[in-house]
Amino acid sequence: MHVESTALPGVLIITPRVFADSRGFFFESYHLEKYRAHGIESVFVQDNHSMSVRGTVRGLHFQLPPAAQAKLVRAVRGTIWDVAVDIRRGSPTFGQWVGAELSAENHRQIYIPVGFAHGFCVLSDEAEVLYKASHFYDPTRERSIAWNDPDLGITWPVAEPLLSPRDRAAGSLADYLADTPFVYGKV
Repeated sequence: MHVESTALPGVLIITPRVFADSRGFFFESYHLEKYRAHGIESVFVQDNHSMSVRGTVRGLHFQLPPAAQAKLVRAVRGTIWDVAVDIRRGSPTFGQWVGAELSAENHRQIYIPVGFAHGFCVLSDEAEVLYKASHFYDPTRERSIAWNDPDLGITWPVAEPLLSPRDRAAGSLADYLADTPFVYGKV
């Protein structure tokens, strides 16, 4: 597999080695020891699977400690634009974001550590996304930042996305900053 660093230290793009022939393909979508060799120390306890239609934006989501989650995300059908945002107070990259196209065809994954918000936009007619999480879902600890927060300046490939009521009501990063539990160097 090939592991690529991004502009946000800790956020990694993983491209697996795919073995393809006339029957189809095979690849390891996760291998604990190989991922640990690349610095991914998270222990994943939950797998999630979503299906969304073109133009849907899900996010920007995160969970507060002690239920904070690292995520390993991939598209298994269709194509998405996946985004991670550094929300660790005091980080040199605080408020910055990176994006990557993930698709069923490119088999790429993005690893998003604790202390980052996550979201994605569906580029194909439909997309199915699988992601591993390092902590169980806890609705009392779940938070959202507005997908279009002007202070983040994320370049989304959609102007008027389909959003959940929760994502429509999400606050800004500045709203969240007042009581962020994520502090750079302590996450």
